[in-house]
Amino acid sequence: MNTLSDLPNIGKTLEEKLIKAGITTPQELKNSGSENALLRISAIDESACFNMLCALEGAIQGIRWHGLPTERKEELKQFLRMKNIPI
Repeated sequence: MNTLSDLPNIGKTLEEKLIKAGITTPQELKNSGSENALLRISAIDESACFNMLCALEGAIQGIRWHGLPTERKEELKQFLRMKNIPI
């Protein structure tokens, strides 16, 4: 996988947001983690939300975000609440 859009859940729009946030490769996304990647996006784009965070987490795990375990989705929701980012 050479580009972000090669990952599941990462379309052209989210790929562009990641690049603007300074994350340009799949490895950089994996190293950053979904939470940190979302914080970087939210600093430049107010559309950051729960669905985007789940998409990032799924991309890192190599699965569609719908397949994330319920427990992980709850952890991600708690993270967003702590950061005052819309769910």
